[in-house]
Formats: sequence, C-alpha cells, structure tokens
Amino acid sequence: MKLLFLSVGKPHESYVQSGIEEFTGRVGKYFLVTWQLIPAPKNAASMTEAVLKKAEALAILQQLQSDDYLVLLDERGQMLHSPGVAQLIQQRANESCKRLVFLIGGAFGVDETITKRANTIWSLSKLVFPHMLVRLILAEQVYRACSILKNEKYHHI
Repeated sequence: MKLLFLSVGKPHESYVQSGIEEFTGRVGKYFLVTWQLIPAPKNAASMTEAVLKKAEALAILQQLQSDDYLVLLDERGQMLHSPGVAQLIQQRANESCKRLVFLIGGAFGVDETITKRANTIWSLSKLVFPHMLVRLILAEQVYRACSILKNEKYHHI
C-alpha cells in the first residue's frame, strides 16, 4: 500500500520542514509515502470563499484516483486515538488498498464534493491548527500508528 499526504497551500515552512521530513522518512520504513502540495489558485485573493473551495476541489480531484481511500482531515470529523489511526491503516492494508490518501484542505476547508468523496473524515483535535503544524502532526501520527502496528516502543500506552 502507498500513502499520499496531500495538502493545499504553500510549501512547508522552514520551522516545520525538518520535522515533516523526519517523520515522513520514518513512515517510509513501513510504506512508500509521498507528499503532494497543491498550490492555491493564482487569483485566490480575489475569489469568494465558495469559489476558492470549488477551484481547490477541482485540483484535489485531479490528484485522486478512483480507487484511492481518502481520509480528509477536518475539525468537524471523527476524533481518533492513536491506536484507532493504526487500526484504520491496518484495515486499508487488509483490504489491499492500493493508495491511502490523507488530505489537508485549504484555509477555508474543502468543498462539499470533497467531503462527499472522503471515505473517512478525521479530526486531529477540537483545536484549530495552522496548516503547517497539521502537516507535521499528520506525519508524526501516521508514524506513531505504524509503530503501534509493529509493536515498537515509540508509542507508550
């Protein structure tokens, strides 16, 4: 199974870049993993929120394959504990999922077409985080889930 971390927005800021690289590298010991950043539309500042979300949705959908399992990160989603994330990953692997995609939407969230396309909607917290930190948290939590699946020492119960 391959993992794709998909995020709308600017390249990783330097203050989180090394952490993202560190945990992405660790995940890479378990699964082939890549990051794909989708830049905001060029005229985003002049778009209404609804129009911007539609434009971002089109760019997101172009990155998805029909058989991808899509996990949308959204503050209104289901909260999972770390073993729950591990279980989600294991279930996809057991189902011979070819690609598991974790999506971080744009600044205003995602268009309803993306929400409807999502197989799972996951909330990291009731708190709202900057997108750069969400990227780091996502990479760390997926690594933690992988270490749980392998009964390694990283995760302490």
